[in-house]
Amino acid sequence: FLKRHPEIRDSQDWGGHLWSPSYYMSTLGNMSKDVVENYINNQKYNELKKRPKGR
Repeated sequence: FLKRHPEIRDSQDWGGHLWSPSYYMSTLGNMSKDVVENYINNQKYNELKKRPKGR
């Protein structure tokens, strides 16, 4: 987007990025810490499986 519209990138004092390096945090309801950790670890594992070999 910013490559196609450099005028937008150059017109703002935001470092040329659309998103900041931040995160969202919310309550998880009635889940244990172990359930959440298991979910996060499985997400990392699934992302690694999607990557082409050699990366």
